[in-house]
Amino acid sequence: MITWLTPDWPAPAPVRALSTLRQGGVSEGPCASLNLGTHVGDSPAAVADNRRALRAAAALPAEPRWLDQVHGSRVRDLDREVDGPADAAVTRQAGRVCAILTADCLPVLLAAEDGDRVAAAHAGWRGLAAGVIEATVRALGTAPGELMAWLGPCIGPQHFEIGAEVRAALLAADGAADESIRPNARGRFMADLPGLARSRLRRLGIRRVYGSGECTYAQADRYFSHRRDGRTGRQATLIWLEPPSAR
Repeated sequence: MITWLTPDWPAPAPVRALSTLRQGGVSEGPCASLNLGTHVGDSPAAVADNRRALRAAAALPAEPRWLDQVHGSRVRDLDREVDGPADAAVTRQAGRVCAILTADCLPVLLAAEDGDRVAAAHAGWRGLAAGVIEATVRALGTAPGELMAWLGPCIGPQHFEIGAEVRAALLAADGAADESIRPNARGRFMADLPGLARSRLRRLGIRRVYGSGECTYAQADRYFSHRRDGRTGRQATLIWLEPPSAR
């Protein structure tokens, strides 16, 4: 049976969102079982079956708009049908499903308090350093104080080790990043992805931030984790505006 997390946040009534767990699909091997990514060496038929099953189980209003993610900061406006790689999606139209695939990176959902627009961003360390959160907020065209955010499952700070070059890139993008990075006994650093994202959101003026309590690395029965397993599947975090007929 397909199961998922439902964000615990005070999003307005038209906003719907979920973040999938790894069980309930038909994929086998390292991608078992609800792998939703087509780029990880899984059977294309299995991924197609998993995506169909998720759409039916969650009663999605349409097929999610799956992105070609490249760890950058480009945002796709789903209302304009712009093609090309992107690491975030925004929409103001009911029935269009923003989708982010992850296996340790941080999925960030955004919703306007009046319920008229939503977004999803893929925020690993490269995306954070490149400004993907800032670009997504700009694309929404809503005052940051009128937005709320939910941070989905990602690798936790006890398991996300980075080198000095990654720390430097994060600090160059956000001077407050060091609050979420600490040295370890190996001469490297442990980074708190949700903490880094919260810092960026605060700097933008987004104060209502929820989630980030689930570690993908630590829970092999619930989540895919690239850092833990190498070749593995991908879970999805989705957000959309419910069509009026379904409310």
